[in-house]
Amino acid sequence: QVQLVESGGGLVQPGGSLRLSCAAPGFSLDYYAIGWFRQAPGKEREGVSCVGYSDGSTYYGDSVKGRFTISRDNAKNTVFLQMNSLKPEDTAVYYCAANLMRSRCLPTMIIQHEYSYWGQGTQVTVSS
Repeated sequence: QVQLVESGGGLVQPGGSLRLSCAAPGFSLDYYAIGWFRQAPGKEREGVSCVGYSDGSTYYGDSVKGRFTISRDNAKNTVFLQMNSLKPEDTAVYYCAANLMRSRCLPTMIIQHEYSYWGQGTQVTVSS
């Protein structure tokens, strides 16, 4: 069964940065848009960002715009999420997943049920 693998989480102080990675062992991410999601305790999972396969399309949730940057290295079959100016409210488990229905991101929304091959997640904790 295909499962993406997230890494790079950890404990960081407010204002700090982290870079998350999403890899896909044994599975090519080619032609799929890839999304990052997060779920904080007691809250629903929310879409954070998306990157298209090759057209440069991206999506950012309002809460992370201007602070997070998504990118992908297709040669390395890896997607990244650079998170800067982190806030305590960014604390969550972060997941990546592949959109098997689209190679481009929608500009104004992320539709979770289009995504598959969810990873186990990586914990991000922002605290002083």
